[in-house]
Amino acid sequence: MAASLDDDVEFNNQDYYSLLNVRKEATLEELKASYRRLCMLYHPDKHRDPELKIQAEQLFNQVHQAFEVLSDPHARSIYDLFGKKGLEVEGWEVVERKRTPAEIREEYERLQREREERKLQQRTNPKGTISVGVDATDLFDRYDEDFEETPGGGFPHLEINKMHISQSIEAPLTNSDTAVLSGSLSTHNGNGGGNINMTVRRLTSAKGWGEVEFGAGDILGPLIGLKVFRNVTQRCFLTAQCGLQFSPRGLRPSCSLMTARHLDQNTMGYLQWRWGPTSAMTTSVVRDTKSSHFTLAVQLGVLHSYLMMSYQYKFQDEDQTKVKGSVKTGWFGTVLEYGAERKISRHSVLSATVSVGVPQGVTLKIKLARASQTYLFPVHLTDQVLPSAVFYATVGPLLLYMAVHKFVIIPYTRAQKEEELELQRKSSATDIAKKKQEAESAVLLMQESVRRIIEAEESKMGLIILNAWYGKFVSDTSQKQEKAKVIDVTMPLQCLVKDSKLILTETSKAGLPGFYDPCVGEEKALKLLYQFRGVMHQVISADNEALRIPKQSHRIESES
Repeated sequence: MAASLDDDVEFNNQDYYSLLNVRKEATLEELKASYRRLCMLYHPDKHRDPELKIQAEQLFNQVHQAFEVLSDPHARSIYDLFGKKGLEVEGWEVVERKRTPAEIREEYERLQREREERKLQQRTNPKGTISVGVDATDLFDRYDEDFEETPGGGFPHLEINKMHISQSIEAPLTNSDTAVLSGSLSTHNGNGGGNINMTVRRLTSAKGWGEVEFGAGDILGPLIGLKVFRNVTQRCFLTAQCGLQFSPRGLRPSCSLMTARHLDQNTMGYLQWRWGPTSAMTTSVVRDTKSSHFTLAVQLGVLHSYLMMSYQYKFQDEDQTKVKGSVKTGWFGTVLEYGAERKISRHSVLSATVSVGVPQGVTLKIKLARASQTYLFPVHLTDQVLPSAVFYATVGPLLLYMAVHKFVIIPYTRAQKEEELELQRKSSATDIAKKKQEAESAVLLMQESVRRIIEAEESKMGLIILNAWYGKFVSDTSQKQEKAKVIDVTMPLQCLVKDSKLILTETSKAGLPGFYDPCVGEEKALKLLYQFRGVMHQVISADNEALRIPKQSHRIESES
């Protein structure tokens, strides 16, 4: 059976084939025969004791559910590919039933994406950015006369000269309409302002959407905007946007149009035209592969023209490390940037970038992305390109990261992993306890049936299971500290005997009625001692090995 696409382990995933003791290729007639047999054993009406009746009802429902799934070809195909988790995905009822396994897998992935989207729609999906700008030019651009005039001038002066905070939340109105409320506050050298925006987005079809934006602020004034997105073809899409800003200087209209096309599987081409206060034409090519990301962009504008090229290399490691570099030149000057990015925890990514430009100087940019929140710390070191500033901006964050990684991040992630392992162990122990209770209940329910089977087999010297154990066995050559983890399954196996025969399929025996897994994740086996026609037999079978008894090769030769 193909595992679920999710990486997490499902300890409580009942194997329907094992529960019914049928082959994975079992026909409908084989399923019906096994189902009828188990229904007779677990039917609640056959048990008068109230407690046994409740236990029988639970087991009867499990058997009925297994038969319903495996007897339906469409549901069975889904179960074979994705297990019980695949059947829980909403939307299968409207899917065409005659599909190949590849088509079912593709449909499952689509339904999974839709389910995740619905989950996101049920939340406000908050997103935020906090940016704190630090002026540290005093570290390098100091004048001796200034220090003489300023008390304590021997120490460099660091100043927070700008700050920006933005936040947005989403609120689903209907299945196709979403409202987004966003706001921001900014301050720079003592002067600041803010704005608030309200956007209503409507999904017009599977190929496009449109949104209307209303905004107000204390600097630029009210804003009305309209944006439309449309998939023109499978490889091309178009975005159009227009807006009207009511500023103190009068109306300021703006308009932009962007088209994009897939040039190949990993490459996109973009062409954008903007008209307004910053009119420009921009074209770019973006190539994104598993190991690299490359961007080439050219802009021609009234106030701002530039040529930009960037490259990012992605290491194939657990921490998703990336190193990047870019160069940008235009009417404003030339800027060279280089940096690195690394995942420091499950939901956090830390990056540092050094920007060296003329006439901008040297700036160190530190960024921490935590889930949907982003924290930026641009530190301006000098207005000039000084080798010392470039050196400390490069080496300083690297040494600081190495120290924090060793003394903070590694201990924190190790503690997190230990906590997760402990939760998994508790979950596994809880699941084993539950399965054990179900197995014990099944054994109680089958006692009367087992008694009748033994009487019938004894009367014709048929098949009698004397002892049976299932689990992890320890041989003489194993370590002495290692303990066997086995359970007694004599009665459950005797209950499966029919016409002096016992047939077990190649599925895991842990799902058989009266069985449970005593050692999750470890190799298991089944050991039987049985009697047939008065002769003792013994066999050891692997967990996923088909078994058919009696068999002449299992016979125990008597010592003369």
